[in-house]
Amino acid sequence: MGVVNLARVDERLIHGQVMLTLSQRDGVNSIFVVDDVVAKDKFMKDLYKSAGSRTGQKTIVMTEEKCKFYWDEFKFKEYSAILITKTVTGIYNLAKHGVPIKDLNIGGIAKKGDDDILVTKSVYLNKADALKLKELNEEYGVENIYFQATPSSASSSLADVLKQFGL
Repeated sequence: MGVVNLARVDERLIHGQVMLTLSQRDGVNSIFVVDDVVAKDKFMKDLYKSAGSRTGQKTIVMTEEKCKFYWDEFKFKEYSAILITKTVTGIYNLAKHGVPIKDLNIGGIAKKGDDDILVTKSVYLNKADALKLKELNEEYGVENIYFQATPSSASSSLADVLKQFGL
């Protein structure tokens, strides 16, 4: 049975030194990029697969539904994966479906709406996403949720971020 070694939310998906460093975590042998738009665009899919292969890890690009199916049918086979989505909602949907996630790193989310607030140097969240993260922690077994743009930067805890929303 496979395992999600680390889940990450980052709008840029795979990029630079961040992925190179994260892909060297103990036991990681693959990167799963879960994004409907990228998975349905052959050029973008090939681009991300190529970028991921530079880490030395097998990179699989799939839609959210394909990821759910891959868990249900194959339990991610023998993969110890870094699972990346662009949005909190993407990770939320996967965990709610039953994909087991223990560690969740929130790396980079840009401001999209007037209700988004800057919670760390590289992450904007709205209250709806903050509530999803809280639910992931309390109801779906995601034990360690932290905010850290790069492995060498300071991290913030979920509790610290939730305080900014009065939660």
